[in-house]
Amino acid sequence: MQTARQAARQRRHRRRLILGTTLALTAASALAYLVMGVLPDHRADTVAAAPTPVATNQVKATTPATTSTPSASGTPTPTSSPSPTATAKARPSATSTPRSQRTATTTAPSAGRIRPGNTYTGVATAYEAADGNGACLLGPSPDLMIAAMNTTDYETSRACGAYVLVRAANGKSITVRITNECPLPCAPGQIDLSQQAFAKLADLKVGRIPITWQLLSPSTSETMSLRYKTGSNPYWCAIQAIGHRNPVARLEVQTGGGWRQLPRTEYNYFVSADGSGCGGSIRVTDIYGERLTVNGIALRPDVAQPTGVQFARH
Repeated sequence: MQTARQAARQRRHRRRLILGTTLALTAASALAYLVMGVLPDHRADTVAAAPTPVATNQVKATTPATTSTPSASGTPTPTSSPSPTATAKARPSATSTPRSQRTATTTAPSAGRIRPGNTYTGVATAYEAADGNGACLLGPSPDLMIAAMNTTDYETSRACGAYVLVRAANGKSITVRITNECPLPCAPGQIDLSQQAFAKLADLKVGRIPITWQLLSPSTSETMSLRYKTGSNPYWCAIQAIGHRNPVARLEVQTGGGWRQLPRTEYNYFVSADGSGCGGSIRVTDIYGERLTVNGIALRPDVAQPTGVQFARH
């Protein structure tokens, strides 16, 4: 039999074992807790990080997404706009000698009532043209194969300078340049020919003949000129284009804020009422959308200044 002393010794030994085991378990739990706290969340391996927004600079397109260009049939067909990432061209600097640039554009301004490819029906009459000057204020004509367009199709001088092929019912035809306006009662479709031009189609005694006519883009060796109207100055000016192959749809001047389109008058000048852009670079666009930029045109009233450029033939 165990003595009382031995039994007491065994009880003390068991208590030490139990206490040691408890302390070891407690320490292991604390260590596990610390390890779990410093390790990354296991979900980071399975969940993709959200993308970070990146700011980019884009060149904003200056033309709408869909534009219309006159087709051969006269019906607008949609064309796509240039890429928004297209780089802007440097502006040419003004010089004392006129310098010009030709730029093809994707946006063709409205051709108005007279459109390429369309055939118009009306009548031809005759008038005494004198030296050929008229409402378009283009000045005396080098020849008298000219005509006055009815007020409706004249359309606030949009028809000025246009070349028109006129065909009579008898099969004869003549090409004339529009230099004048035929006021009411001239009807839409009617063209008042110079007597010299009318005589190519019929006897002047006939007075009035049925015709068809259409816009032309003729062959020419002439280049376009620009002219400031009498009285133009740095505070008010009016500008016109002369000798252009195709009708002019728009004229703009360069100002501190960019290009500014000038309103057109019925006497075929584009007016800057406050003088902005007067004497600076000028940009002229035809009905096909071709743009000619001219630098170095001096502010000299009533002087036709050559540009050295011409619109393309169509």
